[in-house]
Amino acid sequence: MNKLVSTIALVLMTSSVACGQSNTMQQRGTTISPTDSHIQYIGRISFKNPEAPMWTYPGVQIRTGFTGSSIKMIAKPNSGYFMAQIDDCEAFKVCYNSQRDSVITLAAALPKGEHQLKLMYISEGYERRPEFHGFIVEKGCSLTSAPALPERRIEFIGNSITCGYGVEAVSEKEHYFEETANHYYTYATRTAQALEAQHVTVARSGIGVYRNYNGPREGDKINMNTEYKNTLLYDNKEKWDFSRYTPQVVCINLGTNDTSTTGADERLLLKGYKDLYSQVRSSYPSAKIVFLCGSMMNGDALILAKKCMDTAMADAHKAGDKEVYRFDFEPHNGSLKYGADYHPSYWQHEKMAGELTAYLRTLMQWY
Repeated sequence: MNKLVSTIALVLMTSSVACGQSNTMQQRGTTISPTDSHIQYIGRISFKNPEAPMWTYPGVQIRTGFTGSSIKMIAKPNSGYFMAQIDDCEAFKVCYNSQRDSVITLAAALPKGEHQLKLMYISEGYERRPEFHGFIVEKGCSLTSAPALPERRIEFIGNSITCGYGVEAVSEKEHYFEETANHYYTYATRTAQALEAQHVTVARSGIGVYRNYNGPREGDKINMNTEYKNTLLYDNKEKWDFSRYTPQVVCINLGTNDTSTTGADERLLLKGYKDLYSQVRSSYPSAKIVFLCGSMMNGDALILAKKCMDTAMADAHKAGDKEVYRFDFEPHNGSLKYGADYHPSYWQHEKMAGELTAYLRTLMQWY
């Protein structure tokens, strides 16, 4: 890591989080539209308005190169939290957390020349409905091509664990705060990074395959099965075009919320798994599908979830689909501390990533 460049890139920050500047502040430089061909997008993003791409899921990424010594980002006020990385420096958090924030300086006083920028949205955006409005570079400078995206592609379907709920919290006694949620530090992002793969995330805290957290025995009318086909969470007006991103492997980490409180119906839980499997398989005929189990489940809930996953997998095999698997994370026990509300901690996610990376490396032959 180039520590000098990392330090310079953070020079305008008064803490580890960069916060926005007022809309009324005069911005100098050249404004770059979100439609610029040098910008790469990864994730479920709506381009209904090309000048204001919108999304709701964590893990959405925006990448580009740029010339000059500084770059600013423009977004809709109150869009939430991002992680930004300049060149190979350490990533840092950026917040659009008020109704006045619209332009944030991501880097200043960099060495003259060409640089690379990676942005990842790390919040759950279904309430904020974040929008990206472009970049500002110095006059006479421009965007340049980002490196080619990896050929390896993963999709993660999940709940709060995959979202990064409480990963930055210091104790299980803390409850949910957006400030301590961070998808960048999850097993999903870390696994993709270790395997040098792209990843797209479709996840929401509290969601299940048929029954959301503490939902009725008969299930919730809105769950992952009803939302999976939509571009934006809780918005059925725009269906996702599955041809825009074709993963080689899909990891489904659901069932924790279905079983976390008493009342789960085994028959309906099994149907939920099978229905979601069918949606994934019809969308990606050639992908390997892996049911992930854990790491928050234990006891009867863990037994029930495993039983239903195994049955769904066995039924797929009987129907001729042999590319369906199950992988179990080691249940967490507090030895690596807990995040908020007993969710996996930063260190537990690191351990989970190591487990899943090793498994997928062998399964996919990604050496």
